[in-house]
Amino acid sequence: QVQLVESGGGLVQPGGSLRLSCAASGSIFHVYTMGWYRQAPGKQRELVAAITSGGSTNYADSAKGRFTISRDNAKNTVYLQMNSLKPEDTAVYYCNADICQVGVRQYWGQGTQVTVSS
Repeated sequence: QVQLVESGGGLVQPGGSLRLSCAASGSIFHVYTMGWYRQAPGKQRELVAAITSGGSTNYADSAKGRFTISRDNAKNTVYLQMNSLKPEDTAVYYCNADICQVGVRQYWGQGTQVTVSS
């Protein structure tokens, strides 16, 4: 069974930084696109950033210039470096990955809370 395990969330003051990590484990043949989504209270889940296995990236407008997504293919791990955090970045952040075992399926992590507040 495949699992995505996130870490790195927490409470940070406005202007601060956090680094999220998400590691995929289990019987994995290949990990394709990995990404981070977030969901704030009362809002829909939205894409923050995504990265292909080849390293191509895609960012939400709200994340451009402040967040950086990266990955370590050898470790099946994706990272999200978040700088200049704002209160509106407060949300549960979810890791997402397209993973091939026998076929390709999308997996989600359990979510990690990020709170930006003074």
